[in-house]
Amino acid sequence: MVDGAVGPVENGRERYCPSFHQTVELLGRRWNGVILQALMTHTERFGEIRAAIPGLSDRLLTERLRELEREGLLSRICSGASSVPRYVLTAKGQALAPVVDAISAWAADWSPVADCSASSR
Repeated sequence: MVDGAVGPVENGRERYCPSFHQTVELLGRRWNGVILQALMTHTERFGEIRAAIPGLSDRLLTERLRELEREGLLSRICSGASSVPRYVLTAKGQALAPVVDAISAWAADWSPVADCSASSR
């Protein structure tokens, strides 16, 4: 939630909800939605995520993974002899599955971009 905000605030004729705004900004930030979608398909390693999302640079993927980790949506796990970390959704991140599914369905129906059914969960 945005600092100092306690919930919906009257703003003229419409109600403004700071936590909704913060969430939409987080999900709408370039690449965050598709990174979450990739993680929801159990793509866990950096290289797998990068391969699943054409056009995403290593630098930007690193930034976004760190941001999503700071927000509590994923965890970076290093385990065993392998020094290659895995990225897994937390319960908070997994709770976004219906939202990502709804956006995917809307995109399939309304997006002017070529068929996106191949990339949906």
